[in-house]
Amino acid sequence: MFKRPILSGRPTVAEIDLEALAFNYRQIRKRVPKRTGILAVVKADAYGHGALPISHKLEELGAEYLGVAISQEGVELRRGGVKAPILILGGIFPEEEEEVIRNDLTPVIFEMDSLVRLSKIAGRKRKKIKVHLKVDTGLGRLGVPFDQFPVFLKELKKVRNIEIEGILSHFSMTDREEAYSSSQWKKFQEVLAIAREAGLKSRYFHMANSANLTFFTQYSGNMVRPGIMLYGSYPSPKIEKLINLKPVLTLKTRIHFLKSVPAGTRISYGGTFSTRRESLIATLPVGYADGYSTFLSNQGEVLIRGRRAPVVGRVCMDLIMVDVTDIPGASKGDEVILIGRQGRERITADEIARKIGSISYEVLCLIGKRVPRVYR
Repeated sequence: MFKRPILSGRPTVAEIDLEALAFNYRQIRKRVPKRTGILAVVKADAYGHGALPISHKLEELGAEYLGVAISQEGVELRRGGVKAPILILGGIFPEEEEEVIRNDLTPVIFEMDSLVRLSKIAGRKRKKIKVHLKVDTGLGRLGVPFDQFPVFLKELKKVRNIEIEGILSHFSMTDREEAYSSSQWKKFQEVLAIAREAGLKSRYFHMANSANLTFFTQYSGNMVRPGIMLYGSYPSPKIEKLINLKPVLTLKTRIHFLKSVPAGTRISYGGTFSTRRESLIATLPVGYADGYSTFLSNQGEVLIRGRRAPVVGRVCMDLIMVDVTDIPGASKGDEVILIGRQGRERITADEIARKIGSISYEVLCLIGKRVPRVYR
């Protein structure tokens, strides 16, 4: 079942399953109204999966928009040949306007200064610039404050060369406090009503992220913004019962070195683990420089020959050690799964997140650039 591999170079890789991405996209598509568009979030290098190949696949699948956090991410996609509309969710900074316009990127705006700067440049270029206007309905992060929105609209009327293509906000809660989500949605509806009364027309209005488009489909607007669920992880354990997803990323390596040690042998820095019996210890070529968290020291697990093996000792920058004493036939070169499935066993990013007191988003985003992404 588990064949001895032929080694070629450092074997630590992140394998990306584009068919799993397509499956997840279609699962999400089924959950939202037919005429509701999908803005696929590919910020942070598509949550560590590789933004350019992921974006091309999402274009192929029919995503109406792509979402990045900063303008640099959008520029990189354009240089890589991505044609779909790209929304800069985190807004733009001074002196980025020229690059944004040159690369046909759509910024999210929540400050009048940004609009004025964009307007001046657009005027010189004799063109209109599309933007999406963000209002803070309760997350307390970015956005025109809800109670200041009417005043902001009055100032907006003075700005030329700008097309408000969309109005958006962002939910704060996921699977709890529906009352709070409901109150945010109510505020968002008030925002849209105020905009209509002021004569402001926009093509899109959107607010729902992965969790909310699953729990509260009535809050979808006419575009939704799935992120983590595209990659096969769940923003809340409760969502696992509502939608079937396939993990897109498998983090794997191979046994680099094996040694048999007597009872009482200390393993790794600080000697935080000591063998209680004669043990077979495998060293793996992966560490915290690759994004394998130090919080997994003495509590992480990996899969070898379809069985779980515990991480022993502290996670090092480039290496970790695992105890393979109870894995019959464990050999140098054996495939090791750190995130993913092997045989009947599976380790998910969500499982790792629970162990280190984090979230799957961080687990995936931490996987470093020196880990090659291999697409299939």
